[in-house]
Amino acid sequence: MSDSPQSLDHHTRWDPWYHFFLVPVALITFFWAGYNAYELRTAWAHWEIIGAIALIVAVAKIRLYPLKAQDRVIRLEERLRLSSLVTPEFRPRINELTERQLVALRFASDAELPALAKRALEEKLEPKQIKAAIKSWRADDFRV
Repeated sequence: MSDSPQSLDHHTRWDPWYHFFLVPVALITFFWAGYNAYELRTAWAHWEIIGAIALIVAVAKIRLYPLKAQDRVIRLEERLRLSSLVTPEFRPRINELTERQLVALRFASDAELPALAKRALEEKLEPKQIKAAIKSWRADDFRV
C-alpha cells in the first residue's frame, strides 16, 4: 500500500498478501489440479479440482464479505454526512442514492458533496463519473 495521496487516478488499495499471494496460489492450485485430473484421470485427481474450486470460492468470499460490511458502514456514514450538509428540502432524497453512488461520494469534500449528490441523483451518475467530478479529493485510508 502506497503512502502517496489518494486521487481519482490513485485510490485503489492493494493488500499484497491477498492480491499477490493468496489469489495467485488459489488459481495456480486450480490449474495444477486440472492438469493432474487430465493426466492421471483418477477419482482423487478429479476431487482435487473440486477442492481447488472450493479454495477459489473461499478466497473470493474472504474478500467480498468484509467489503460488503464496509459498504454498509460507508452507506450509513455518507447518509449521516449528507443529512448534515444538504438543505432540508434535499434530505428526503438522500435515500434515493444507490449504495454504489454513496460509496463513490465518500471521496467528495464536504464543500462539494451536496451539489455532487444532487447531480448524481438527477443525472443518474455512475461511480466512475462521480469520482471524476470530484475536485477536492477526500481520502478514504481505511478501506482495503
